[in-house]
Amino acid sequence: MQELNQFYLSQEEPNKSCLLALKHIILQQDTEIRETVKYGMPCFCYKNKAFCYLWTDKKTKHPYLLMVEGKYLDYPELETGTRSRMKVFPVNPNEDLPLETIRTILNAAINLYRDGKINSKKKKTIN
Repeated sequence: MQELNQFYLSQEEPNKSCLLALKHIILQQDTEIRETVKYGMPCFCYKNKAFCYLWTDKKTKHPYLLMVEGKYLDYPELETGTRSRMKVFPVNPNEDLPLETIRTILNAAINLYRDGKINSKKKKTIN
């Protein structure tokens, strides 16, 4: 938790407020969502399976949502770039968040796991 708190506290405004708002929106989508740190960035897991990350773009310094299974999400607001699996939803921290769009994309991503398109169950180990 300290590493997570440090990530958010180390951000400059308006990114700090924007990232904290995005965190709040993500966690509101389902009671099974948990936040952790992977690869040094906030990672949100649904039933222990990573489905999105929060990060900032190296060039613009603006926050973005990184959707792990983005290849299954067909929304014009998501950018593929050079990625084959993941897609990015860029956010301008100086503008109001497009809440409905964000919630729609997040719910579509979570539904991939809820509906079983992406396996969200931990593998059982055989002793």
